[in-house]
Amino acid sequence: MTDMAINQNIDGDIIQPASRPNLDKGFNPLTMLLFFGILAAGLLFVAYSIYIDVGNAHTKITSYVPFFLLLVALFIALGFEFVNGFHDTANAVATVIYTHSLPAEFAVMWSGFFNFLGVLLSTGAVAFGIVSLLPVELILQVGSSAGFAMVFALLIAAIIWNLGTWYFGLPASSSHTLIGSIIGVGVANALMRGRDGTSGVDWSKATEIGYALLLSPLVGFVCAAILLLLLKAIIRNPDLYKAPEGNKAPPLWIRGLLILTCTGVSFAHGSNDGQKGMGLIMLILIGTVPTAYALNRALPESQVAQFQQLSSAASQIISAKGAGHSIIGDPRPAVTQFVTDRKITEGTYPSLAVLVKDVGQQVAQFGSIAKLPAEQVGNTRNDMYLISEAIRFLMKDKENDLSKEEVATLNAYKGGLDSATKFIPLWVKIAVAIALGLGTMIGWKRIVITVGEKIGKSHLTYAQGASAELVAAATIAAADNFGLPVSTTHVLSSGVAGTMAANGSGLQMATIRNLAMAWVLTLPCAIALSAFLYYIFSHLF
Repeated sequence: MTDMAINQNIDGDIIQPASRPNLDKGFNPLTMLLFFGILAAGLLFVAYSIYIDVGNAHTKITSYVPFFLLLVALFIALGFEFVNGFHDTANAVATVIYTHSLPAEFAVMWSGFFNFLGVLLSTGAVAFGIVSLLPVELILQVGSSAGFAMVFALLIAAIIWNLGTWYFGLPASSSHTLIGSIIGVGVANALMRGRDGTSGVDWSKATEIGYALLLSPLVGFVCAAILLLLLKAIIRNPDLYKAPEGNKAPPLWIRGLLILTCTGVSFAHGSNDGQKGMGLIMLILIGTVPTAYALNRALPESQVAQFQQLSSAASQIISAKGAGHSIIGDPRPAVTQFVTDRKITEGTYPSLAVLVKDVGQQVAQFGSIAKLPAEQVGNTRNDMYLISEAIRFLMKDKENDLSKEEVATLNAYKGGLDSATKFIPLWVKIAVAIALGLGTMIGWKRIVITVGEKIGKSHLTYAQGASAELVAAATIAAADNFGLPVSTTHVLSSGVAGTMAANGSGLQMATIRNLAMAWVLTLPCAIALSAFLYYIFSHLF
């Protein structure tokens, strides 16, 4: 696509055809030196942070095997975010590159920097939305061989599929891939334990996430098309609706708009996609160094005091629901069974009430999370996580006749549990931000060519690029606020297709078919691949 279709201006005069941007210019040595310098600094920062955290938790080191497994697992998790960077973020820079708003090498560095910022300023809601899809028994035993098999299987499966679709230049979804990998592990784990394969996954959460992933491309297509038509009706400047002339940069105001939308997509991508690796890294840290990372030791004592009050109130509400029943022995199996099967039995409420009271006593005994003995931290964290998940499922049960006040109390108590168990240290955010940001600068060319050249039959105009980018940024930002993972790839590429259709530019159906095939096949292929790897790793470990 060296020479695009010949364009005409509004007077009918022939103008120079838009040309293909220069995608082959490499980075200069100074840029590469900076790249490896940031990479080395990031690795040193991660190692130093782990050393400090382990020391502050007064962890007794009896073996270096967990730390070796930790480094391997972190390498794989950050490798996933690196691949995610060059696989997904190419979509953010395609429009500014093909409208000659920014040179390719500068565009990817610009996008990488705002991906970095997006990760650092993310909420963390998406991170634990992903984790909640995993089988609860594996999360509670994440430091076991099955836990490591789970983490390795789902991450390696996601990396393999991402690299395969990238090689063929297909903008497949990293989010879609990771969700499929998690479901595959859940199904395989259930089958290996002699249960129905469908019982290994929280299908209500999977359905919620699935709707976000399935509907986001439609949102991208329709909204980008509508936005382009609105722009045509409101802004009648013809410069906005024509392809670039040769290698000429667009007018300054159009260039600023395109760079702004590219920046928004890059930031939104970092804030959403970056979180997916964070949740898995936290599982790895909890499994290998529970004394340092199982509980949030930075919680202030005032918050701990408030937690004890909420714990007492929640225990009373749950005990009232289980009135007339009592339990003898350990309450955890009954609560775990409820979280796994989502079926309330006569032992669910009394067992949960006992567990709530027990956790409250554990925290009250030592006065704060930070003062819990190292040997007790892992068990307390598991109890808190189990209670939080049980309350989440109880809230969804339509047969519960909870009042608004009781729901508010249980939600507040759950929030206290989550603040202690669902936290992300700053160094984890920085490590993921570096991996995602640097990944943006490598391997972007294949996907950029597909988005910029192979979706529509004519060259991308300024208005088309801005419309697709604005819709993508807004969709991803909204999903981040709701804690839902969506695909930058799907939203942006479908947005470009929507603007081409609205403009009457025509679509290259061969590319559209390939994109649709990747969209359809990603989930089942990721499920099968991760299930197979989980089976293999379970036997190896």
